[in-house]
Amino acid sequence: MKLKSILPALALALGATGACAQTVVGVSWSNFQEERWKTDEAAIKAQLEKLGAKYISADAGGSPEKQLGDIEGLMSKGAQALIVLAMDKDAILPAVNKAMKQKVPVVAYDRLIETPGVFYITFDNTEVGRLQARAVYKVQPKGNYVMIKGSPTDPNANFLRAGQQEVIADAVKKGDIKIVGDEYTEGWKPEVAQKNMEQILTKVGNKVDAVVASNDGTAGGAVAALTAKGIRGIPVSGQDADFAALNRVALGTQTVTVWKDSRELGREAASAAVALAQGKPAEKAMSWNGGEKKLSISSRFLTPVAITRDNLDVVLGAGWIKKDELCKGVSGDKAPAACR
Repeated sequence: MKLKSILPALALALGATGACAQTVVGVSWSNFQEERWKTDEAAIKAQLEKLGAKYISADAGGSPEKQLGDIEGLMSKGAQALIVLAMDKDAILPAVNKAMKQKVPVVAYDRLIETPGVFYITFDNTEVGRLQARAVYKVQPKGNYVMIKGSPTDPNANFLRAGQQEVIADAVKKGDIKIVGDEYTEGWKPEVAQKNMEQILTKVGNKVDAVVASNDGTAGGAVAALTAKGIRGIPVSGQDADFAALNRVALGTQTVTVWKDSRELGREAASAAVALAQGKPAEKAMSWNGGEKKLSISSRFLTPVAITRDNLDVVLGAGWIKKDELCKGVSGDKAPAACR
């Protein structure tokens, strides 16, 4: 009788322990080349800690092959949900599909992984492209345009480019805008963007009036190529609100950066991962089928904000950047209001 009374008590104790067990979330990073991923990581860590969950991670260092192994490694370390920033949308599929077969939910972080069952969270990248092109077009509605696209292995590159084209399509059709360069940037590397820009400048005899670059890293590469040729003052776009880019906006060498508050993205992704690991739905999810394969995927899109010289106070007020970093080297009567 004594044994019979102990067993139910033990079962209850074990059940309570299981219910209180810490949820483990594994994060697979493509790499930390871009400044912003460190901000994303800090937000994910903070939210997981707030939710009583554990953070483990791996950095693929830009290698799609290593990322496959990283995901296996995270699961072997006990990850109950995965947040994956994919280096290559296709190469990642075997690892992601294996994870989901093992009942480990996957959050496709910022970059689409188009396979059934993933939860995709990002900013509205087509709208980011529109915001970039609108800001450039407002300053330069006619002339020779260069389109510096993102990585060919990242679906975001094409989402951005589609949004950009929506804005300038009529002007292109009328002949007001001529696209003289339209290049992908392998790995989103600034040095690749710079090389592409240099080649385009050579091809067109430096006759470029505007550059629609798809992120701040590629914008920096484009600006470096333009500056080397003595070309200053033409509109250039970007995104991510990197500190160097915001400073370029304040200085006037970059027209716009589209701010995607990655602190919000990190928090929401972490919350979704914990909910999914616990068998609950992600909050504010919607069905979306805008990818290349037209698969219906549970998704959530956050809202981006275009930052120009006119509203730099937005990022200052949000504590995204300090004034001395934003306004470094900025002086004189032409300084934006945020730097006065």
